[in-house]
Amino acid sequence: MARRLDLALKHAPLRAPAPLFDRPRAARGVFDSQTGFMRALGGVAVLFLVALPFIDASRYTMSIAISALIYVMLCMGLNVVVGYAGLLDLGYIAFFAVGAYVSGIFTTVLGWPMWAALPATVLACIIAGIIIGAPTLRLRSDYLAIVTLGFGEIIRITANNLTITGGPSGIHGIPSWDFFGWSFEDGLTVFGLEFPERVVFYYFVAAVVIIVGVIGAGRLAKGKLGRAWKAVRDDEDAAEAMGINTYVAKISAYIIGAVWAGLAGQLMATHLSAISPNSFQFLYSALILMAVVLGGMGSTPGVIIGALFVSLAPELLRDFAEWRFLIFGVLLVVVMLFRPAGLWPATAILPWLKRDRPQPPPFTSATAAVPPSVLESPSGAPDADVREGGRG
Repeated sequence: MARRLDLALKHAPLRAPAPLFDRPRAARGVFDSQTGFMRALGGVAVLFLVALPFIDASRYTMSIAISALIYVMLCMGLNVVVGYAGLLDLGYIAFFAVGAYVSGIFTTVLGWPMWAALPATVLACIIAGIIIGAPTLRLRSDYLAIVTLGFGEIIRITANNLTITGGPSGIHGIPSWDFFGWSFEDGLTVFGLEFPERVVFYYFVAAVVIIVGVIGAGRLAKGKLGRAWKAVRDDEDAAEAMGINTYVAKISAYIIGAVWAGLAGQLMATHLSAISPNSFQFLYSALILMAVVLGGMGSTPGVIIGALFVSLAPELLRDFAEWRFLIFGVLLVVVMLFRPAGLWPATAILPWLKRDRPQPPPFTSATAAVPPSVLESPSGAPDADVREGGRG
């Protein structure tokens, strides 16, 4: 009997049972799903960036907009280190200084074009990330924060005392971007519309920040490496027990954050055309970290909102003269009291989305694992031996 059952199972493969209930389809509308709304919001933000020069292309507006975009780039890089990997870095401005000084030295001292100095900037930031991160990332929490703070000050003091960096005076006359004879300073004419140098550079910075800073960091966070970062952030011991090389995950986050900061430093050096050690004090590291925490650690839209708030709030409060920093500090305290997880946390859910709790499937009787046709005897009736468990 057992042999006949084996032969029947061999020639009649089992089929998976049909689902007991229909699974509802995922919502894809703009106001019906979190993903759809975020994509629509991102599209609106991009359209606003494109339209801003047509609304106001004054030097002041373009300068503030470029600085705000560079802050977004910086904060997205720090979000990789702090928000995704959970590494408290108080000396992040050091990589910003490395990118600015390397690009300034290669363009002013060696005479390289700005685009040719880009690989040198990336390589220098990778080396700096390895030099600073390799001995310090074995530390955790407060100890790591103190050590990174010290390295940030070492970079600033070193730049203040070297001849090649210009000492306290810094580097001046940093050129703009140029490509094979055409420079941003020449402006651009498209379909009869003339775009001056500041507008061309604004669009260039916006494209770099959107493609590399926002989309690039977001895609990294959703991949295998990003999941390893989040596992290390949540519980490093548990992540290591699950087979994740926590040291490699942490140093990769540190290096990627350093490259992001270096690119932002090169953009800032071009924007200001002059850099000095006073531009890389600890206060700026604190402001960038404040923007990440204020917006929501690990949240891309939250970090963007935090960066824009920290960079634009002092300018919007400029009419209050000496009181603007006091008002700025009060606003920060109020936000952290009422939104301790950030303005837009990583776990935020849009309030109008209805999240129905999944209902358990209806009760059904147990089904046999063997098809009924196998349990029938040659005469068509169920075989008693099989039905009773193979006795006989």
